Amino acid sequence: MDTITADQAAEAAKGLTFEKVWAALMETRERMEESQKETQKRMEESQKETQKRMEESQRETLKRMEEAFEKTQKQIDELSKNVGGVNNSFGRFTESLFSVGLDKLFNELGYTFTKQGPHVKFKDKDIRRVIAEADYFLEDGQYAMVVEVKTELNEADVDDHIKRIEVIRQYFDERGDKRILIGAVAGGFVHKNALDHALKQGLYVITQSGESAVLSELPEGFTVREWLGSVGK
Repeated sequence: MDTITADQAAEAAKGLTFEKVWAALMETRERMEESQKETQKRMEESQKETQKRMEESQRETLKRMEEAFEKTQKQIDELSKNVGGVNNSFGRFTESLFSVGLDKLFNELGYTFTKQGPHVKFKDKDIRRVIAEADYFLEDGQYAMVVEVKTELNEADVDDHIKRIEVIRQYFDERGDKRILIGAVAGGFVHKNALDHALKQGLYVITQSGESAVLSELPEGFTVREWLGSVGK
């Protein structure tokens, strides 16, 4: 870098006034401010562009996630529908296994059932809401039997059936039907604890043997539970 002497500096300073120097400083300051503004503007534009790209990327990612979720949900719904359909079909198939000979099976025990119906629904007084449904309902002038059929019978099914019979008992009472209600449970597969529990509760238990429905052996001292009318159980 070249240097200048004091004489050269003095020569260069000739003709300079305070006003000229001040004007030069102000011009330099103005240029610096413009440069800073331009730099700031470019930085802001760059940030906006970066933010815009990030938001677009996020929207695209969110869109893909939503599409993937919808696709997965449809697959789950379809699978549930198919499984539900299979379960319902299998349940109906199990019920059909017990449809033949139920009345004969119990008439051999001394009952005189003359009528048997599948999927008998009991509705409330307004005949709008189903309050109970019997898979099979056997009846005569003195007794009515409520039968629940399960593909796999467990203890909870037995308890649910007892509650179902109690609801039907109330239904009978409200209509002056004094027939005695009794119950039975049936299963394609009956757990040992469910069998013992049902018999202890005074319910008949029906299982499948080959192509025929058979009554499980009744333990010594077994007494069928009878749900009576207004006189109690």
